[in-house]
Amino acid sequence: MTRSNDHLITSLEALEAHYGAAVPLSLTKELDHISDHYRAFIEAAPFVAIASSGQGGLDCSPRGDPAGFVRVTSPRTIMLPDQRGNNRLDTLKNIVGDPRVALLFLIPGVGETMRINGQAVISTDPGLCAGFIMQGKTPASVIVVTVDSVYFQCQKALARSRLWDPDARVDRATLPTAGEMAEALSAEPFDGAAYDAAYPERMKTTIY
Repeated sequence: MTRSNDHLITSLEALEAHYGAAVPLSLTKELDHISDHYRAFIEAAPFVAIASSGQGGLDCSPRGDPAGFVRVTSPRTIMLPDQRGNNRLDTLKNIVGDPRVALLFLIPGVGETMRINGQAVISTDPGLCAGFIMQGKTPASVIVVTVDSVYFQCQKALARSRLWDPDARVDRATLPTAGEMAEALSAEPFDGAAYDAAYPERMKTTIY
């Protein structure tokens, strides 16, 4: 398919003319603080994607734990632990250079999502980190976000994607395994089959 530059939108005026005015509710639902209704969604979410930007570029990272792992500590403050990972530190590096973050919360079976835009800092305060212990393991740090705006997103995207529809689930066996992908990408000898076979037990011991 060829693309014509004649049809590119390159200004806000052209964008707004093409799409028309925003739906009124899409504006009135945005708050500068976490209301009781919005808090209920955040505390029920076991999964959040956090987007950030920095000198290294853009990043969007998944975070998950039992529901309530993202804590609302004031109407304008949330906290989430930085659990054990691969130490790429993409999100944390970005926050050090640029505190702006955006978060998208998902709740299994629920069509609406919750969105937060704010400013983040990284705290290694021992007392704070100790409040997020999981399976006896203390996170290395806690991400503290000051909320600039918060609002819910309607169900359309999740309805179109059928994300929570059991009949839409993809058979994992139809996609490459993590070991297969790592083996294909590695410049050094890498046993993808052995990696996949060992992963379930390795995850038990390294998940926190």
